[in-house]
Amino acid sequence: MKLAAFTNPYRPGAGHMPPHLAGRKQEYEEFDRLLQQQTILENMVLTGLRGVGKTVLLETFRPRAAAAGWLWVGTDLSESASVSEANLATRLIADLAVVTSSVQMEVHTPPQPGFSAGAETQLVPVGFAVLASVYEQTPGLVSDKLKAVLEFAHVQLTNAGTGKIIFAYDEAQNLADNAGKAEFPLSVLLDVFQSIQRKEIPFMLVLTGLPTLFPKLVEARTYAERMFRVVMLGRLNEEESKEAILRPIDVAGSPIHFHDASVNVICRESGGYPYFIQFICREVFDVFIQQNAQGDVGPVPIDAIQRKLDTDFFAGRWAKVTDRQRQLMYVAASLRPEDEEFTIQEIVTRSAELLDKGFSASHVNQILSGLSDHGLIYKNRFGKYSFAVPLLGTFILRSFDPMLQH
Repeated sequence: MKLAAFTNPYRPGAGHMPPHLAGRKQEYEEFDRLLQQQTILENMVLTGLRGVGKTVLLETFRPRAAAAGWLWVGTDLSESASVSEANLATRLIADLAVVTSSVQMEVHTPPQPGFSAGAETQLVPVGFAVLASVYEQTPGLVSDKLKAVLEFAHVQLTNAGTGKIIFAYDEAQNLADNAGKAEFPLSVLLDVFQSIQRKEIPFMLVLTGLPTLFPKLVEARTYAERMFRVVMLGRLNEEESKEAILRPIDVAGSPIHFHDASVNVICRESGGYPYFIQFICREVFDVFIQQNAQGDVGPVPIDAIQRKLDTDFFAGRWAKVTDRQRQLMYVAASLRPEDEEFTIQEIVTRSAELLDKGFSASHVNQILSGLSDHGLIYKNRFGKYSFAVPLLGTFILRSFDPMLQH
């Protein structure tokens, strides 16, 4: 077999399933525990930085849920779904109809005038049109209408012997209330599910998103703190990282093998983040194929791969911010390059040491707010900040000189 023709087993990409999912044992155990609930007391929030594998892990939850007797609905929560309560309602009803459409219900048709025959009974699928009809015919607010739809669907599914549903939504940080427009889709979602779960209807929410997600939920409804089990998805440890590096080429029967030194370099430079492991491994594999058709490979060309990663992953995000914002992020990176938390006061103090013109506390707060809007910084519930993009701090330190920006 020609090495050049061998398919590269690594798959970097947003939400692409890797050839082998390393680690995540604790996350599976937690999800399996939630599946055992008869009355839903806890829903799940799966959160973490970009590149930690939230979307992939969520997809692997699906067969585990099915094996435990749960139906599964959901999709990405695009920004359009968060625009209004009506949009959210349409999203939920459309998703629910995917599983209810396989169930049929009896519909009685009254006799036509002038005919002696009695009412006819027909079986019709409980599809979108039926659910939308229940929604429209229910008086009250959007939340009242949605509760009626979910309760109706539960009755129909229970009659068919399949009453438990996971509502799984990725990118849930896009969902937000907008008081200025009197639209509260996030609050509606929480109110509806809290209400039906109190009625012991086994419909469970599994939401994934960036670390801004859970604070948003609690801000919308303080009881969300008790409604969700938060699982923070972090980087892989060294053993798990090595498994993610080596297992794909073993399973694929690859003619290329990584020496221990190469594996150690990839572990170090990837920071344990699954996306970066896949990205670096894919590049290394291609380079090794080209270097030597016999598999006698040289050292990992990490500098070249780093430059490509900078261009493909970091540059677009970095281009969004101003010079002054970049200076602040440089100060933050000098404090916590390894994705650790920092405070406003630490930025103020450190900026006076590193910059000709430091930052005041009010200015730091203002800039951090703007960077949060760009998705580069996030604030946790305890008033501390972190980079929202993995390894962004190390990128900044190696590529930016604040003293050259004037």
